Amino acid sequence: MFGKKRLSMLEAGAKTPAFELKELNGATRSIDSILQNGPALVAFFKIGCPVCQLTFPYLQRLAANEAVQVVGISQDEPGVTKNFNQRFGVTFPTLVDEPKAGYPVSNAFGIDTVPSLFVLEQDGRISKSFAGFSKKDLEAFGERVGVRPFAPDEKVPEFRAG
Repeated sequence: MFGKKRLSMLEAGAKTPAFELKELNGATRSIDSILQNGPALVAFFKIGCPVCQLTFPYLQRLAANEAVQVVGISQDEPGVTKNFNQRFGVTFPTLVDEPKAGYPVSNAFGIDTVPSLFVLEQDGRISKSFAGFSKKDLEAFGERVGVRPFAPDEKVPEFRAG
């Protein structure tokens, strides 16, 4: 990244940047409309990212019982993102941070690797952020919302960098 300032991913305590993005169905969602329904786990991803492919089925488990909102933010076009969701069983809402628009929301969050995950509280503050796949962080979040993202006998890596 010669000549470019390196992004700094937002951390716990930071205010969530205001944004509005389109869902895969074409409806527009804002961060305010998301947080009206309570805290949310927001995950930025790219469809070709192997660590995203590892992470998203576990995020689906967190979202499945509706104890918490999980929202994906794709850095790819809507058509290929729909295919990703079908392939990995993702049914939670997915927004698109348009590549042709220069990834404005990803840039506002300081994303330089995917997956990047943020726990957003209803007051608009970030309470947790992490990049890559972290079994410990997903387990802690699952404990908070009363959902086990991993089966007891399941072989899951502790960490994978994004």
